[in-house]
Amino acid sequence: MNRFSTPTVRLIGAPTDSHSSFLRGAAAAPRLIRAALHSDAGNMTAENGLELGTDILLEDVGDLQLAEDAGDPALIRVAVAAAAAEGSVPILLGGDHMVSFPAVEGVASVHGPIDILHFDAHPDLYEDFDGDPHSHASPFARLMERGLARRLVQVGIRTLNRHCREQAERFGVEIVEMRHFAPDRVPIPEGPLYISIDLDGFDPAFAPGVSHHEPGGLTVRDVLAVLARVTGPVVGADIVEYNPSRDLNGVTAVLAAKLVREVASLVGKNGR
Repeated sequence: MNRFSTPTVRLIGAPTDSHSSFLRGAAAAPRLIRAALHSDAGNMTAENGLELGTDILLEDVGDLQLAEDAGDPALIRVAVAAAAAEGSVPILLGGDHMVSFPAVEGVASVHGPIDILHFDAHPDLYEDFDGDPHSHASPFARLMERGLARRLVQVGIRTLNRHCREQAERFGVEIVEMRHFAPDRVPIPEGPLYISIDLDGFDPAFAPGVSHHEPGGLTVRDVLAVLARVTGPVVGADIVEYNPSRDLNGVTAVLAAKLVREVASLVGKNGR
């Protein structure tokens, strides 16, 4: 894709609960996020005025055929790398947060080490969680130890225990804890940038459809205000941890769909 062509985002579904630690349900998320995205209740326009499908082209390759076994990470990595190599910006619809590690691997295989902006209630930096080094609580430890990210900025964290604090210091992670949060206090990496949004980063009042309710979180407007400050090229993203079994009237699916539009609009505004 050259700078004069219409930018393209590629939706890739990753329906898996293979490394969920508390409740299953995230594997059912991608189709419901798509349904909300295409619902007649809304439209494809982001808040900056760019329209998905017009100003930014939309490719949807459907869901990967994940089996919740050891072969799944490679399927994710290959699909994301193919999108990046073909000039599209992959947006992965999870699925549990383990998908971020192979997704970043795929993007980095094309672009080299990247910057990451990560919204979450949890830092997901465990060396392993309950003996699982690929737990959804560990993806950022895996990618940092492999040098796949130059910078990792985490926003909305409010469960920072001693172990994860030590891990953050070990890897040089920049954390904006929720107790200190303000949109203008978030350092925005220059990019190329990967954006990872765990829906439990939002306060449960805004996103009840998650497995891990953690009060005191981000509002929708908080996250949009941070995203509006992104000016560098966006080369990939994921939206993860939507658990439809806990949702109320589909409001979390609608939020996830809005985030697809808003992240896609950054691709249109900033390029890749």
